[in-house]
Amino acid sequence: MGALNILAFVGFTGLVAILSYYWTRGTDEHHSDGYFLGGRSLTAPVIAGSLLLTNLSTEQIVGLTGQAYSEGILVMAWETLAAIAMVVTALVLLPRYLRSGISTIPSFLEERFDRQTKTITSILFLSGYVIVLLPIVLYSGALALSNMFDVPALLGVSPTAALWLTVWAIGIVGSIYAIFGGLKAVAVSDTINAVGLFTGGLLIPLFGLAAIGEGSVFQGISTLYNSNPEKFDSIGGPDSSIPFATIFTGMMLVQLFYWGTNQAIIQRALGAKDLKEGQKGLLFAGVLKIFGPVIVVLPGIVAYHLFEGQLEVADEAYPRLVTAVLPTAFHGFFAAVLFGAILSSFNSALNSSVTLFGVDIYREYFRHDATDEQVVSAGKKFGTILAIASMTIAPFIANAPQGLFGYLQEVNGCYSIPILTIILVGIFTRKVPPHAAKIALASGVGLYILSQFVLKNIVGADSYPHFLHVMFILFVLNVCIMLVIGKLHPAEKPWVPTESHAVDMTPWPMAKPLGALIVLIVVSTYFVFT
Repeated sequence: MGALNILAFVGFTGLVAILSYYWTRGTDEHHSDGYFLGGRSLTAPVIAGSLLLTNLSTEQIVGLTGQAYSEGILVMAWETLAAIAMVVTALVLLPRYLRSGISTIPSFLEERFDRQTKTITSILFLSGYVIVLLPIVLYSGALALSNMFDVPALLGVSPTAALWLTVWAIGIVGSIYAIFGGLKAVAVSDTINAVGLFTGGLLIPLFGLAAIGEGSVFQGISTLYNSNPEKFDSIGGPDSSIPFATIFTGMMLVQLFYWGTNQAIIQRALGAKDLKEGQKGLLFAGVLKIFGPVIVVLPGIVAYHLFEGQLEVADEAYPRLVTAVLPTAFHGFFAAVLFGAILSSFNSALNSSVTLFGVDIYREYFRHDATDEQVVSAGKKFGTILAIASMTIAPFIANAPQGLFGYLQEVNGCYSIPILTIILVGIFTRKVPPHAAKIALASGVGLYILSQFVLKNIVGADSYPHFLHVMFILFVLNVCIMLVIGKLHPAEKPWVPTESHAVDMTPWPMAKPLGALIVLIVVSTYFVFT
């Protein structure tokens, strides 16, 4: 990158920071609602932008592009089916969360079951963030930026030193937003970066198609489709990463957990000004998510056409495509928006970790009489320690991000499906007792680990059921366990949802029509690309 590109990178990144500070300076960051939920003041555009940018990061952009390079458009299921999960969250889950006035998903489980269930769930969330998500987001993001924009040559250092510097740069800036700015600063910065990411993300396939079509995007589309028809089949075979049957089993469960119960995601909607704004934000994000494959799947097919047989590993597709087709004048801007995407996933997970520790653990087990200011202060200290640990661990991750996206989905099943199980049973039943939730959590975590990390190795990966099918089987099993316990040993008193009156619960009149339209469009895409 030349001086102008460096200036563009610094300028756009600085603009995001200045605007985030300006637009959040009136928020009370010293009390729980202000720090953890943005003062329950988030509007639909902020919620939608933050949701999308929290989701999009290098392990997804690079990983899904690499999968599309190998398998084609069938991997769009990770993007398009997310829109259906957002519809379910907006219409079914969010009203129940906002009615209770909760700050965290585990807090809802305390209301529904008991304190121990809340604590176990908080620990599961924190374990997933600390052990898997935070270090991998930092590592994969730093590696992508370092390779894509030749940071070693730019700074005159070794690749290892460049990786360390990039990891710590991402970590420090992300920590400032997440720890010292609170949720609103994270959400506002995400929204600004989301505009840049969608703009920059669309440029890559457009320039790629123009390269294929010798200057014409439309000719490029025609040539790409006619030359590679097998890459445009949305129905995955049994040997693909997403067999078609998994769409009706574990895939929707993974999506529903991620968009409806994952603290790092749903916290944006929990900070909504009212139910109407929360539903708008989720559904607007769902509309944009339908176009996600253009940013993270189409580039993989373009790269396949341009570089078939030239790449050692599929996950090199996106960095190679960016280097090949993006004009030099855009490198600084694109580096800035990619930096923002990496930053978003990191600071969102870190902010959620701070929230979980402060709200669900510190006040419960360390200081019962802690004031809001003390809870926020303790959360910030915990977040600082967590950030330093993540930045220190990240460069030591041995494997590069090849296959990271699928790996993350499989590993996250250790805690995602058990948590989703008890939340859904908790919402839709009244007499299932607290000990049923604890048994389901233990069974879900234990059986999944046994299945994927013991039995799978014994039987052999080729002969073993797909991990999404395993998730579905264990989900059904644990739902049955909870219902049987609830039938044989029901709770003494049926659960009655609380009415916190924290926000206005008037629903958005267009929520159901727009939700139905989103589902119809998603289903239609499978008929178009079959």
